[in-house]
Amino acid sequence: MSKQCLKAAVFILSFVGIVKNVSAQNTQTFKANIGLVYPLSTNGTHAPLDTNNLSLNLIAGVSSAENGSSFAGLSNVVRHYTKGAQFAGFSNHIGTEANGAVFAGFLNTYRSAKGVQFAGFANVAQNNVTGAQFASFINTVKDLKGSQFAGFINVSKNVEGNQFAGFINVAKNVKGIQAAGFINIAENSDFPIGIINLVKNGEKSIAATIDDDQTSMLTFRSGGKYLYGIIGVGYNFKNKEEIYAFEAGLGAHFFQSRHFRLNTELVQGMLESFERGEYIKSTLRVLPALKITKSFEIFAGPSLNFVSTNSPEGLLLHSEGNRNVLHTWNNRWSDYRQTLYVGYQAGLKVIF
Repeated sequence: MSKQCLKAAVFILSFVGIVKNVSAQNTQTFKANIGLVYPLSTNGTHAPLDTNNLSLNLIAGVSSAENGSSFAGLSNVVRHYTKGAQFAGFSNHIGTEANGAVFAGFLNTYRSAKGVQFAGFANVAQNNVTGAQFASFINTVKDLKGSQFAGFINVSKNVEGNQFAGFINVAKNVKGIQAAGFINIAENSDFPIGIINLVKNGEKSIAATIDDDQTSMLTFRSGGKYLYGIIGVGYNFKNKEEIYAFEAGLGAHFFQSRHFRLNTELVQGMLESFERGEYIKSTLRVLPALKITKSFEIFAGPSLNFVSTNSPEGLLLHSEGNRNVLHTWNNRWSDYRQTLYVGYQAGLKVIF
């Protein structure tokens, strides 16, 4: 063994001995557990029965409860509750309630929590959480009062707060915002923000539309009482090559009554030939809607459109001579031309 390693070992043993001696003299006020991995620590084989004010473990630590912070290079295992911040390079496992912040490089598991939980991959709660969950992949909880943030999916039963996910949110009842990169699923959710929102007690519809470009679309709209998502496919009757149309976006209902409401939509669309050139259109629509029956609605209104295109047919659709064109300019660094113009859309919708 080298002299440096020997000195380090002596220092660690001396430090452990000092901490153990101090802890023994002050058991009523402060208890610390310092170690390598269970049972190689100051608490020894008795560690699963001890409640600590401070835990420092190079690899992993085990305890009955933590009244302060705990640090582990790999994992913290606490059989009962924690009060304070818990830090682990890989995972924290808390048997009952986590009170305070919990940080793990990969995984946090606990029965319930009050505070904030951060995990590199997943936070898994068996019961309720009051606070916030942050994970790069998944958060799961029974009932949540606070917010969930996940790179891929959030799962909860009842949410009094918000869910934010890169791909999907799943819940039963949501009192707040559900925002997902693609899909939200719930029984009750008035403010879902996603392309597809499967809300059991919300609204879903199929609409057929036509706009000023002679692009006809068949779209699926889905959401809650106030917000909804839009996804659709269609066909352009003016072009010969760029004829395939696609769109996705978000919408909101305003001034709702028995027979009338105002729908506003922000949509990203495109026309494709799948060969050469691009036609991309961003649109803001204001669509007054008249409900003929409970399941049938007609609507029509103006739109403000921003088009970026470099295809021959796209350039012809909105040339500078058109009356509805507000402004046109060419990109200095590419062959794209941008156009801002006023248009319209009209359609009919079947609600189910």
